Amino acid sequence: MLKMQNGDYVPSGNTLETAEGAEAMLQRVLFRLTARRDAFPFGESLGSRLWQLGAAAPAGRPAAAGQYVAEALAEEDVEVAGVTLSETEGGAALQVSLTYRGEDYTVGLTVR
Repeated sequence: MLKMQNGDYVPSGNTLETAEGAEAMLQRVLFRLTARRDAFPFGESLGSRLWQLGAAAPAGRPAAAGQYVAEALAEEDVEVAGVTLSETEGGAALQVSLTYRGEDYTVGLTVR
């Protein structure tokens, strides 16, 4: 998998850097969580519905976030251990705890 940083591929001389193992998994997870579900005509299950959190009632947003994360990562070889949602002024901060090949990881992102 090609390595990405801030939405761009990472150059390495005349080629592009690649990511493997856990690093590649984390990049796929972030991509799946930040891409809008149904935005890809040939990848209908790619992406998440996290962008819809604002439409949910405030009390129901943590449960909705958990559901949206589970949907987005269903095709990945990870176990979602937990999802924490914190409301912020510009949207919400999301922390996703994952288990991948027996190791624990945490992914954080902002949802607007």
